[in-house]
Amino acid sequence: MPLIDDEDWSDSDEEVLSEVETSVFLGTPDGPITAVCDLTDAAVSRIGGFPAFLPSNEPPFTSSSCKICSKPMELLVQMWCPFENSPMDRALYVWGCGVPTCQTKEGSIRAWRGLRYNDAYAAKLQKKAAKKTPPKANPFSAGAAFDPAPFGLGAQIFGDSVPAAGGVPAPSAEADGANDAESDSSDDELLSALAATTLEESPWLSAPSYAPIYLSTCSEYLPAQPKNKLPPGVQIADPDDSGKGDKDVSWISEAYENSLDVDHVFERFTKRVGYEGEQCVRYELEGTPLPYASDSVFNSLFPLPPTPPLPVTKAVFTVAPPAKRVYDPSSIPTCSVCKSKRVFECQLMPNLINVLRSTDAEDQGKKLTDEERRKLVESELKRDSSGVTRGMEWGTGLIFSCSKDCSLDDAGKETRESWREEVVLVQWGI
Repeated sequence: MPLIDDEDWSDSDEEVLSEVETSVFLGTPDGPITAVCDLTDAAVSRIGGFPAFLPSNEPPFTSSSCKICSKPMELLVQMWCPFENSPMDRALYVWGCGVPTCQTKEGSIRAWRGLRYNDAYAAKLQKKAAKKTPPKANPFSAGAAFDPAPFGLGAQIFGDSVPAAGGVPAPSAEADGANDAESDSSDDELLSALAATTLEESPWLSAPSYAPIYLSTCSEYLPAQPKNKLPPGVQIADPDDSGKGDKDVSWISEAYENSLDVDHVFERFTKRVGYEGEQCVRYELEGTPLPYASDSVFNSLFPLPPTPPLPVTKAVFTVAPPAKRVYDPSSIPTCSVCKSKRVFECQLMPNLINVLRSTDAEDQGKKLTDEERRKLVESELKRDSSGVTRGMEWGTGLIFSCSKDCSLDDAGKETRESWREEVVLVQWGI
């Protein structure tokens, strides 16, 4: 029998497949923020630093307080993420406590959303309502329909054209040059208005903080999964393949099997994240979270389906398929204000902790100014009684937000600005 040359052998089902784009956006670190205009601009997404607030009235300083130790927490991330076709500017803020005794306890990571009514963009929405609907835009972008950065002004950061605020769709092909010029001018005004709120003479400046870093974004790409070899005429229908357009959902719709020996959840987490190890945030509004481990949070979000009853008649030989878990967010509490359901929005990834730690190490390793030395002394004083430095330890933090993104006061009336806390579920480890 002649030897088989591996280079001449091929199988259409086992050829190297190209990568496919999923419906998830990934947030990655993109260098330190030094420009004051970016530090005070709520439309610039960031890791660490001080918050840049949207509401004109500064939120209560207690918003950043740990519910365990009551101390102010560091800002972990701030994300610019307005809902598609909403007149509200929107930013998401997440704080985390680094006190070791607060780890694994609910309330040591908190998330808030800030909203502000955008009059100029609301007027644009009204004008566009009668026109033909443009192609679906990135719903979480601060830019136009083709802006790839859902968390912030990526194009502005890198010196490209300035995008529109509030997720403004790109002008239709019918718009003339005069309309384009008017739109660019108004967009610049909108962006300038976002930087109006500062933290001068604010108690927020007394809070502990990490060095600010730009949070850049990109789409998630994964290797295409090989096709299963099926008998002729057999097809598989994916019940979850809806509403995702041309995005690949095969990774999302995969169910979780049970095992007493191996944590398949953690294995799948590490495999998925391994394709882009720099990711600090995963964003997929109304999507499916990527669980970290088989714990109580996983059991609540991916409940075990009921076992079918055993036959009670004469001996019947049946083969029961292994029970598989699918995502079920019904256990998430509804919005405390409008009572609408909450949906998964994003999650914090383990690399975020590494990035924040590295900024601290860099600050301590360089030659310090008097001001930097003062801050370092203050950080040393933050050690607890056992002498352990502050630090976070968790696997992932899942954030669920009001599906209607309501802007209501305590009496249930519409408001032009709002500041509301959302639900955070933390998976601490395996």
